[in-house]
Amino acid sequence: MGVVIRTAGADDREWVVRLLDEAFQDDPVSSWVFPGEEHRRRTHHRLMAAFTDAVFADGRIDLTEDGAACALWLPVPAGEPVGTEPEDGVEGSAEDVPARVREAVDPGNERVELIARLTDGIHPTGRAHAYLWMIGVIPGRQGEGLGTALIESELDRCDREGLPAYLEASSARGKALYERLGFEFTGRPLDLPGGPRMWPMWREPRLP
Repeated sequence: MGVVIRTAGADDREWVVRLLDEAFQDDPVSSWVFPGEEHRRRTHHRLMAAFTDAVFADGRIDLTEDGAACALWLPVPAGEPVGTEPEDGVEGSAEDVPARVREAVDPGNERVELIARLTDGIHPTGRAHAYLWMIGVIPGRQGEGLGTALIESELDRCDREGLPAYLEASSARGKALYERLGFEFTGRPLDLPGGPRMWPMWREPRLP
């Protein structure tokens, strides 16, 4: 039987935050952003909540029917940087979203802000695309193909609409998985200061 996928709604918010918190507690990038284990256990969920709210506002969260995995997708228009948005509808004004997230999540932790600025800096802006911001599978269910099913569902849509897709892999294992799904390393890695490497990856739509 195939994996059943649905679009998450407001009632799923707390579950999605919990899922992401558990899935990324030991992720290399999360461990870099929150280097102290005890502090990470207490604080990491706030960052996952900020991400969840941002995608509920501007994108879509896909959730497996059993609640074991989710994918956060954002539509990115051509030429639009990720991480800034108009402030109060005033043209030419932009909120400093990374700074606001840091203030809300962990004010004394500059890495909360820095990770957003660094990933924004390598994000391609020339063409409209679907951005896989995060994909998480709860511990104990990883390796069952749930993440692959979530990604393939969106990639099928991208192929039908002729839309590229983009993501940043946070581990060599993830990079290999995304390569099997048609993503290619852009050739410019992001080495976090004193931390792990991230691999920006781009996928051109496949012709029917």
